[in-house]
Amino acid sequence: MAINYRLLDILRRGRSEHQNHLIDGLARGTVSRREFMRYGSVLGLSAPLLGSVAGAIGYSASVQPARAAMAGGTIRVAQTVPAAAIDPVKIADGGGITVLSQVGEALVLSGKDLTAIPVLAESWSSNKDATVWTFKLRQGVKFHNGKTMTADDVVATFDRLANPDNGSNALSVFSGLLSKGGTRKVDDYTVEFHLEAANGNFPYAVSTDNYNAVILPADYAGDFEKSMIGTGAFKLEKYTPKVGASFIRNPDYWGGPAKADRVEISFYDDYQPQILALQGGQVDIITQLPVLQGVGLLNDPNFEIISLPSSAHQQVHMRTDKDPFKDKRVRRAIALCLDRPKLVQGLMKGRAAIGNDSPFMAAYPSTDASVPQREKNIAEAKQLMEAAGMAGGFKTTLTTEKYLEIPDYAVLIQNAVKEIGGNIELNIMDQGAYYGDAVYGKSPWLDSDMGITDYGHRGVPNVFLQAPLTSTGTWNSAHFSNPEYDALAKGYIASLDLESQRAAAGKIQTLLLDETPLIFSYFYDYLTATKKGTTGVVSTAMSHLFLREASF
Repeated sequence: MAINYRLLDILRRGRSEHQNHLIDGLARGTVSRREFMRYGSVLGLSAPLLGSVAGAIGYSASVQPARAAMAGGTIRVAQTVPAAAIDPVKIADGGGITVLSQVGEALVLSGKDLTAIPVLAESWSSNKDATVWTFKLRQGVKFHNGKTMTADDVVATFDRLANPDNGSNALSVFSGLLSKGGTRKVDDYTVEFHLEAANGNFPYAVSTDNYNAVILPADYAGDFEKSMIGTGAFKLEKYTPKVGASFIRNPDYWGGPAKADRVEISFYDDYQPQILALQGGQVDIITQLPVLQGVGLLNDPNFEIISLPSSAHQQVHMRTDKDPFKDKRVRRAIALCLDRPKLVQGLMKGRAAIGNDSPFMAAYPSTDASVPQREKNIAEAKQLMEAAGMAGGFKTTLTTEKYLEIPDYAVLIQNAVKEIGGNIELNIMDQGAYYGDAVYGKSPWLDSDMGITDYGHRGVPNVFLQAPLTSTGTWNSAHFSNPEYDALAKGYIASLDLESQRAAAGKIQTLLLDETPLIFSYFYDYLTATKKGTTGVVSTAMSHLFLREASF
């Protein structure tokens, strides 16, 4: 590649130390173009600037297509019933997130290619040690009630989410990171986030990855279902719990009006009725299509499948503070019983990537690819069981939820451990009952000896590293407590360059293979099904469905 050093020197001017370090990595070849585009967006480099730098170094720039004219019509969506009330502060399920994404927006969109894309924020930057992040807000944005969005609304939103008294689900992200009072107004269109701990990937904490981080009016009173006031491309027309919702085009949307006139979302208790509705022409989109139940649609020419490789996974936890899982050798033995390639090809029909019992999927730029992949090894598993004094096997109950392929996955685990004498009884619950109050002592998810929990996609692994694995993690269903791990996770999260992150990641990956509090067998593709000819549908592996560009 021929580098245009004169242009590159101009583009480097005014950039921070960390931004220029990343640019140097691309020029040296130690950072790939894909890694540069992804992590450069996190550091606050704009998409045009990233393209210009890549072009100066010799990479081709991508061209964005022009937006077509409005098409009109109604987009009809099939979606699972929301598990609880539509409350942006507490929402935690796919059905609710799909509804919320019609009307609400975050500062940042976590893109399908793991880039951080400006939405209600136009740009951002950090101080040298990543403890203060400054966000410039988009001007001219109006809420559905006509009020202009300003820094006051952003400050109130994050103070609300970071306040433990509100029971926000976003505390899984903000605990130990951002407290009430940490979000500060600089002027009407600038806010600063003063963090409790350094965080090199902070923009993802205020992105669609943190699905609670929808910007609401400062005077939000907790009655969201009544009017669903947000800044999104559609406005609420009608909402009927357990039945569905309808939305109309927002004529004052900051990005220009949506192509469709209306969006209608119908709720379903299961997936098969959704599939029948799509096949019968009653709906145009199924937000999330399970692989096993939707296999008949995957190769049907009458439908199109949007497939998003993701970090979404079904996390298997084992209580490290209770028998038989106190001994890490038992936990490792169970992990060694699983044939991951067969899980990917059989259970997931090839629509997944193999996991290695840590949150670091292969697609993350910071993942250390040199860490050996765990493979099925029954002989080693039996040796571990014997060394743990459990050559005769063990007995336990695996508690989980009726969601996607999880019940089938539970049966496969149940059968797999029989080879080492494992006797697992299954307790498969409705999703709402499984999560309970989502606090220790009141949740089968967090209190069960062994379980499987669905985790939605994140553009960076920070939440996966903290909430279910740190000693004080809010989602620590394995009750795992390891000071060495806590320090490594803290170091990874504080890093502002890929080299440091990758070095920490390798140590974390190795430690988790040894301890195995959790099993990550695979990271699945998020599938959205549409009728043929439907265009402009943007979904995320977090169950967002953005339909501003959707048309037929």
